[in-house]
Amino acid sequence: MAGKVIKCKAAVAWEAGKPLSIEEVEVAPPKAHEVRIKIIATAVCHTDAYTLSGADPEGSFPVILGHEGAGIVESVGEGVTKVKAGDTVIPLYIPQCGECKFCLNPKTNLCQKIRATQGKGLMPDGTSRFTCKGKAILHYMGTSTFSEYTVVADISVAKIDPLAPLDKVCLLGCGISTGYGAAVNTAKVESGSTCAVFGLGGVGLAVVMGCKVAGASRIIGVDINKEKFARAKEFGASECINPQDFSKPIQEVLIEMTDGGVDYSFECIGNVKVMRAALEACHKGWGVSVVVGVAASGEEIATRPFQLVTGRTWKGTAFGGWKSVESIPKLVSEYMSKKIKVDEFVTHNLSFDQINKAFELLHAGKSIRTVVKF
Repeated sequence: MAGKVIKCKAAVAWEAGKPLSIEEVEVAPPKAHEVRIKIIATAVCHTDAYTLSGADPEGSFPVILGHEGAGIVESVGEGVTKVKAGDTVIPLYIPQCGECKFCLNPKTNLCQKIRATQGKGLMPDGTSRFTCKGKAILHYMGTSTFSEYTVVADISVAKIDPLAPLDKVCLLGCGISTGYGAAVNTAKVESGSTCAVFGLGGVGLAVVMGCKVAGASRIIGVDINKEKFARAKEFGASECINPQDFSKPIQEVLIEMTDGGVDYSFECIGNVKVMRAALEACHKGWGVSVVVGVAASGEEIATRPFQLVTGRTWKGTAFGGWKSVESIPKLVSEYMSKKIKVDEFVTHNLSFDQINKAFELLHAGKSIRTVVKF
């Protein structure tokens, strides 16, 4: 089908707040520096639900959501040299062009080469490759993995080990990489340190795993859902607490538990009040708190400046700080050699026509990750 339009199934979000609709869509062939991918498996992440809810300031409709996917290159456009038809790949919502000042700076992974068009749901040339019922459908996060075939920029693709199980490593496209990297790249958790992880969903569990790999001696999980505690301990949490069990603010509880506060804390929810608690739970003089969760548009964070004056650091992370094209293949290798967990994040497997059920499981707090297969 190289050079031709492909008709296939996709889950289209026609408008905010409505379930996805399984439709037949037309996927145009890739233009110069673009890659068309046959998606084999995709997971459903909170960010997809956030955009679908209508709360995302960049959310536009109609759109094909999805950004945790894995598949096989079907064809490539002119000038593509890094991948070819038949390669096993993970599409990337943060690209790596290797040329912009962000890519050339070792301190960040936030490639800006196609940011302007990606934020508008378009390919780098300002157009879409998706059509449904005669209407152009927008792309999402540069990936749109809720489609049997998708088209992405060639800088938004990581070539991975062909032996990797795609219904597992698709998770490395967002959640696991984000949480794991927040601990090992952004916070740079040190051996023997004490950590607190606020929010024990998929990203929070990946942070717990990262703290454990980094050698933290004490990892405290914090969540209002006690059903998440057993799994958090499997990932490496030494103990878990529920803020609702205490009459005082959770930061005070943690300061008492840890003789002055934790060395590192992570907010994995997107709640600005919890972000404050996470910072204030850090130890005076050296505590580092990392904001991993994405707050709703218009939200602002607050704390007393004295918290920072007395030596605490507030940081943020996107995609765990990984430079995507070069790092994802390494993370796949770490999974294949059992250094990091991936299988354990998958709680449900569904067929593609059940994709709305995946959102229901997510909202009910019953799933960590649901993988949907075509």
